[in-house]
Amino acid sequence: MSYGAAVLDGVEWAVALAWACGMLAVMAGMVAVHRFAARPAEAPAGRPPVTVLKPLCGDEPRLDEALASVCRQAYPAFQIVFGVHDAADPALHAVRRLQARFPDCDIAIAVNPAMHGQNRKICNLINMLSWAKHDVLVCSDSDLHLPPDYLDRLVAALEVPGTGLVTTLCVGLPTAPGLGARLGAMQISYLFLPGALLGRALGRQDCLGTTMALRRETLARAGGLHALVRHLADDNVLGQLVRRLGLSVGFADTVPATAVPEPSLARIWSHELRWARTIRALEPLGFAASALQFPVFWAMLAGIVSGGSGWSAGLLAAALALRAVAARSIGRTLMRHRGAPVTPAPIWLMPLRELLSVAEIAASFLGGRVNWRGHALFADRGPAPASVPYLDEAAD
Repeated sequence: MSYGAAVLDGVEWAVALAWACGMLAVMAGMVAVHRFAARPAEAPAGRPPVTVLKPLCGDEPRLDEALASVCRQAYPAFQIVFGVHDAADPALHAVRRLQARFPDCDIAIAVNPAMHGQNRKICNLINMLSWAKHDVLVCSDSDLHLPPDYLDRLVAALEVPGTGLVTTLCVGLPTAPGLGARLGAMQISYLFLPGALLGRALGRQDCLGTTMALRRETLARAGGLHALVRHLADDNVLGQLVRRLGLSVGFADTVPATAVPEPSLARIWSHELRWARTIRALEPLGFAASALQFPVFWAMLAGIVSGGSGWSAGLLAAALALRAVAARSIGRTLMRHRGAPVTPAPIWLMPLRELLSVAEIAASFLGGRVNWRGHALFADRGPAPASVPYLDEAAD
């Protein structure tokens, strides 16, 4: 065998091995979703009053519907604080309509242009915090469509001994026509969600920024919102700071839907590249390795390096079949056990979806600049290393 043939044979074996890793990741993710959904959703022992902080910025498709879902919570006592930087922000029209529809709901509106750092969402939350009446705080993104038991599930998770911060998974809800919204929803529901659960099963305690629930005292001990304002990955930073207190980050037994309004491929690329560069800045090696979770991509690459051989076609057929089974299983499981409105994943889009995801991972290493609602920001590595007393004590 010539040297060139040996190299090509080695590449084929490497790609086939990557495909096998991807197949295992898809199956493990499917199992993780089933285990999550099978857990009983227990009611909280107590129901302390809660303040929900909803930072707003501009109008969004189905914004009225998303904001109304927090007013419909089956929870006895809660306040909602909406915040904007500009009194002319069009999102305030939706809030005014909400006040008319839910006159008995305790709603406050904070309008404050003050900026405290580069993260505009955290600046908004800082300005809103003085309006919060209650000690249990829930920072919830404006584009979340919430199930009626959302607050119940958050409070129940926060009651678990040793828990300092609670977050939630979410599924993608396309709120615009077009390819971009469908691909974005697929990414969240069928790639990100099972991946997050798999990471949890392997010991990770990531905070997912769409929901961050904690007690006011915990937030103060962690350094307050001002500790997050210089960081793009504010959710990851808050999770790290809470864990440094010796507390854990919990997952609530609820799955809201997050809106995906990007209609075009270019728009969803820009949005997801922001996520990719944020994660890459935090964990470059782990993020690069995450490319192994895409068996359809590796099967397509096998077809290229092998010149369209029969075995590569077999890999592609198996990967597509597994993706179809996993998507159907995940969708049915989440809808049946958690009532999550999961959008079906057309299998013919999966090759494009995986190709886009791998391209975003590669592109994330080509720079750190991201675009957030028209503002240029740069991904960072999170807080500087600090002594973690509870880990130091355990080591002793």
